[in-house]
Amino acid sequence: MDTMAGLLGGPKARDAFMMKTVLHPPWSLRIEDRAPISVVTMVRGDAWVYPDHARPCLLRPGDVALLRGPDAYTIADRPGTPVQIVVGPDQRCRTVADGKDVTESTALGVRTWGEAERAGASVMLSGTYQGPSEVGRRLLGALPALLVRPAGATDSPLVRLLADEIGKDEIGQGLVLDRLLDLLLVDVLRAWLAAPGSGAPGWYSAQADPVVGPALRLLHDRPAAPWTVASLAAAVGASRAGLARRFTELVGHPPMAYLAEWRVSLAADLLRDPDTTLETAARRVGYSGAFALSAAFKRIRGMSPRHFREGGGEASGQVRGGGFLREGPSSGETVVLGA
Repeated sequence: MDTMAGLLGGPKARDAFMMKTVLHPPWSLRIEDRAPISVVTMVRGDAWVYPDHARPCLLRPGDVALLRGPDAYTIADRPGTPVQIVVGPDQRCRTVADGKDVTESTALGVRTWGEAERAGASVMLSGTYQGPSEVGRRLLGALPALLVRPAGATDSPLVRLLADEIGKDEIGQGLVLDRLLDLLLVDVLRAWLAAPGSGAPGWYSAQADPVVGPALRLLHDRPAAPWTVASLAAAVGASRAGLARRFTELVGHPPMAYLAEWRVSLAADLLRDPDTTLETAARRVGYSGAFALSAAFKRIRGMSPRHFREGGGEASGQVRGGGFLREGPSSGETVVLGA
């Protein structure tokens, strides 16, 4: 498996919250849904996005913004417009003035909300991931608070397709929208990772290295194998010292530390299934048993697998990944591709 394919394959939408919003200036929405990640694009009209901990950015039609949660953000037609509606964790919409729930009263049809569409209206599409996998979290944890891909940076038809499909109510429509949202997300992530000077994490370049790249692929393809630095070096035709030095230089962590974190992330995904025992998860990711996995889990995650399984990791609002993916932009950064 391509290393990045494994990471990019993590965030998969499942019944994502999708919405077309029609608004007339002046408008301003406060988003406090605590979603792990949201995708926002304007179909018509401009909008200013104000993350709580990053600099604001202007979105023009066709621009795509990724907002990393669980922090809140405000989106408005222009700077200074007072917030009128707050969207909460339950996706309920309430007015700031009197706290009135307007979720139903402003519904306009299938996945459409706001005011009647007419000349001068702003039209926004948004998709909210409810819970990316642990593998996906590790990549998303390297993202800046706000990542924007301008419309002129691509000729992708995905925004147009999403705009066409979001209001339909056909058989399997939810699945179609989930996959379009995934494609849009991956499209922006790939552009970010490939853009020079964008602040993408340094480990990304490692996949192209003739020694480290094959080593990464082996670790991702066969995480349960009894790898040592020596066996991994032999598999890629390098010396033990040479691989260890090169891997640490490019990835930022030694090979076995990388493998341990990768195994724990895979185990965390497995443990989301209540029918998967700790022993089974341990064996599948390469640990000798439940005790060994528990020790690694506590060392890397700072909590036991049982605590994680009971919701400890989710309750703390942890989104940023650990270890080898911490090399990305600072948590309060805004990145506009091509800027």
